[in-house]
Amino acid sequence: MNSFANKTVRDLALEIPGATRVFEKIGIDYCCGGQRSLADVCAKAEVTIEDVMKSLELAKESHSAGDEPNFLTATLGELIDHIVDKHHVFTKNEIERLRGLLNKVCGVHGQNHPELQTLRTLFETLSVELGPHMIKEEQVLFPYVERMEAAVHNKRPVIPPPFRTVANPVRMMMQEHDDAGEFLRKMRRITSNYTPPEDACVSYQTLYQALDAFEKDLHQHIHLENNILFPRAVEMEGGV
Repeated sequence: MNSFANKTVRDLALEIPGATRVFEKIGIDYCCGGQRSLADVCAKAEVTIEDVMKSLELAKESHSAGDEPNFLTATLGELIDHIVDKHHVFTKNEIERLRGLLNKVCGVHGQNHPELQTLRTLFETLSVELGPHMIKEEQVLFPYVERMEAAVHNKRPVIPPPFRTVANPVRMMMQEHDDAGEFLRKMRRITSNYTPPEDACVSYQTLYQALDAFEKDLHQHIHLENNILFPRAVEMEGGV
């Protein structure tokens, strides 16, 4: 059990299928805070390591091999395609849907629930930051990583990037991920873990459910980049 306690959340998320779902349920940060040990995050979340490990074992046993690709063995190009096609598309579509829902719910319930105005401001700021962030990834960082991988695969020289080393934009993207994670934590806190009040209408309840799903998808999105794509890209460049 101690060997698990000393492992980082990132390593457990990579090693155990379904671990990210367990961490989401408990409220453990495995994307931006993935470098912390399981013992540390369990203490912060006020849960026992034993209970978490039981949940992880159950997730491992019930996980189907076909649930999701193995991104530790997939090419970087395949991982990038998955991130863009699944997570970037979802994020962009949901931002537009959630803006409309927030405006509607604020218009009806904002006077009785002033936290909704704060929620809308936080979400709008997060959305405005996520847009350019994804553009930089899609138009600058990801194309370079794919070109680098193709050059390495074909044993050709890698053309130096305009940002000198891939570690530079990676560092910037990870900082922006940290900022996004802080917005998500604030949004969850002011909504009491997305618990709708007793007078919540269907739109109000739908908004909170959608924001909860948006957060979970963004966590998975950041996990794939911070913990898999970026380290592999930096390692590949270092071996050139």
